[in-house]
Amino acid sequence: MRILFVGDVHGKPGRRILRDRLAKLRQAHDLALVIVNGENSAGGAGINSEVARELFAAGADAITGGNHTWQLREAYELLDSDPRILRPLNYPPGAPGRGATVVTGRTGPPVGLINLQGRVFMRELDDPFRAARAECERLRERAPVIVIDMHAEATSEKIALGWYLDGHCSAVIGTHTHVQTADERVLPQGTAYITDVGMTGPRDGGFEVASGPAQLNAVVVDVDESTGRARSITRVREFEETNAD
Repeated sequence: MRILFVGDVHGKPGRRILRDRLAKLRQAHDLALVIVNGENSAGGAGINSEVARELFAAGADAITGGNHTWQLREAYELLDSDPRILRPLNYPPGAPGRGATVVTGRTGPPVGLINLQGRVFMRELDDPFRAARAECERLRERAPVIVIDMHAEATSEKIALGWYLDGHCSAVIGTHTHVQTADERVLPQGTAYITDVGMTGPRDGGFEVASGPAQLNAVVVDVDESTGRARSITRVREFEETNAD
């Protein structure tokens, strides 16, 4: 099965290019499942119910988050009510929502999905390494394929997690820095890895949501459904030539 993971959707430009390109990408790559990081999808920081509906309408099957998930108060209720929307697993007990789920795409078996947040140069949270290993074992009883979104600042922390979880999950995909890296590979025990999948939003913008043409950054992970081992991971980059609005 082929899974598309779309990097951090940033504001209205990110939602626009996702809406405009996702159906074609699904057809071109014969995608079974689409996962979108949506922590910056509402105004460049946070997520709300209206934006979540827009992402699902565009073709997302599940939405992951990160440190900006909590930016809008409305997200708290949203995280509790919709199991397709995740926040990082390693927040303390009692935090709204969930950090892992099982989702079903248009084809193929159920897929376990885990959202983590790093601790280097970020808030002090529970250990993402231990949390991820335990959750992988729990999800494996329900889903042969497991994908992890590691939302973290430090390259070293992401790489270490990829090696730590090699063979325990199908893919470890880094998010947060908004710059797509060129280190995609399948690790020796069958886990696909990339340090950062990149950002889906203004091509020429930074922290604030900029106007102008947008970009879409993603990866396609091809997984053996019977074993959960990745066959390949391929970077995807799409660009608008001009502002579509």
